Amino acid sequence: MGFIVNRSKKTLYETIINTAHDGFTSLYPCNFLSERLNRLKGDMAMNMNAVLRAYARLAPVYDTMFGRSLDHGRKVAVSLVNEKPGRVLEVGVGTGISLPSYLPVNQVTGIDVSAEMLDKARVKVEEMNLSHVKELKAMDASALDFPDASFDTVVGMYLMTVVPDPVKVLMEMERVCSPGGRIIIVNHFASKNGLKGTMEKRLGPLCHFLGWRSDFCLEDLLCCTSWRLVGNHNVGWFRLFKVLQFSSPNGKGVQ
Repeated sequence: MGFIVNRSKKTLYETIINTAHDGFTSLYPCNFLSERLNRLKGDMAMNMNAVLRAYARLAPVYDTMFGRSLDHGRKVAVSLVNEKPGRVLEVGVGTGISLPSYLPVNQVTGIDVSAEMLDKARVKVEEMNLSHVKELKAMDASALDFPDASFDTVVGMYLMTVVPDPVKVLMEMERVCSPGGRIIIVNHFASKNGLKGTMEKRLGPLCHFLGWRSDFCLEDLLCCTSWRLVGNHNVGWFRLFKVLQFSSPNGKGVQ
């Protein structure tokens, strides 16, 4: 059984499909790309080379395509950070689209595996004089080059479905977060049924083409952590995304 979206949303999806190929510089008919996307069904596993290729393509247009559409989740996540400011690590900082929203009292470090995305972030920091951003580094989220307990809050926005090993990434986020600290995650998690489930199945090949997968379940994440889930908010279009807040099991949180 199909699902219905309004005309503007349908047009947006068609536009994304038409412009996704070859750095979004050429337009392709939907029927041409639909055949290409259909061939991507099946193995939805990510690998680092696929991630790097995807975000090299996305870097020039990321803010335009995904700025407004994913902004609600970012705002909710950063507002949670700002409630208890401190040493903040944003894993998968990308183009730095969230960096202006942090209160100046924070000390923000951002990491990303994509050099092209980080170049965009550095331009923002310089042009907007974001003095609270202390460092931007190229780094693999599954092997963070920071000592244990380096940060009060660790944030990952729209990250878990674009990394090859999300469980390993979560373990690294936990390692570098201080006792009593917080982890905040914004992500899509697969729905098993209903309208969301139908939508995800339809968009699955497109998501994979753009560099992320739509089949990652929340249970897969929760079963691999001893941290306490203390916040769970649905955000974004059709409430397709969640903002999760985890609290350290050996502390009461940042004071």
